[in-house]
Amino acid sequence: MRWTTRIAAVLPGLALVAVVVVLAIEALPVIPVNGLHFFTSSTWNPGNSYSPTVVSHGVQMPAGASYGALPLITGTLESSAIAMIIAVPVALGTALVVVDKLPRRLSSAVGMFLEMLAGIPSVVFGLWGALTLGPFLVHHVSPFIASHVPDVPPFRFLKGPVGSGEGLLASGVVLGIMVLPIVAATTRDLLRQVPRGTREGAFALGMTDAEVVRAVDLRWIRSGFVGACILGLGRALGETMAVAMVSGAVLGANPANLYATMTTIAATIVSQLDYALSDATGFALGTLAEAGLLLMVISLGANVIARFLVRRSSTGTALPVGRGI
Repeated sequence: MRWTTRIAAVLPGLALVAVVVVLAIEALPVIPVNGLHFFTSSTWNPGNSYSPTVVSHGVQMPAGASYGALPLITGTLESSAIAMIIAVPVALGTALVVVDKLPRRLSSAVGMFLEMLAGIPSVVFGLWGALTLGPFLVHHVSPFIASHVPDVPPFRFLKGPVGSGEGLLASGVVLGIMVLPIVAATTRDLLRQVPRGTREGAFALGMTDAEVVRAVDLRWIRSGFVGACILGLGRALGETMAVAMVSGAVLGANPANLYATMTTIAATIVSQLDYALSDATGFALGTLAEAGLLLMVISLGANVIARFLVRRSSTGTALPVGRGI
């Protein structure tokens, strides 16, 4: 039993190391060729596969091949940010209502639907987004936002042509819906662990529902809530199929406004993999491996920041005497 548990504990780490090693082996030859240009350029040109290959830094590559991941990074971060802006407040409100306001039977039913929503395949979300959400946004939501926001620098990103329904806004909304059940279900379970005596004492002191939520509930669950948000962010950063189906999958251009077509790192990997496997030089596949490593670095950075926030917020999770109430 002892060795079984030790092996089980080591396996996740070994799997992560194996993934990183494989990506690194594929990416290392092309990293010197792409250089810093890979992180600052918007060009995504696989080159001419019918022309004779060229050699750069000792690496064979198609003539004219040039890759820049800046639009991919921008699309990944912007769509994930939109998703979290939508999902976090809705998830928190849903969890509070489920725990404190709904009858037990109705609360159980809503919780069951949350868990079912979390289990829906991403390709179904993508199909729904392409067939229903995108047309709804372009006809009813995007024109309203674009015509009512002021034409000043902080809001100019929200103005401009509303496009065809595929783009950054649709991707962010779909990701927000996919992230919502993860954050809501985790927050619901955290709220159920708040001591009832503490809440009842707060109500006995004359505090309103909003004050109890702010001074008691959120203080007890804040470290766990941050972890739930980062868990949802990880889902948004790495989502592939749903974003590929609603983003427009446009390479080589940063989104000009909230409604423009775009792509993400994960969506680009899945959309370009077929061509990369047919590249006899292996340069395209190595570039996708480098993009995969970049996505892992972004996800790792988000987790490191989350651990820092959780560590800071975990001090004083219980209500100190004389504070909060």
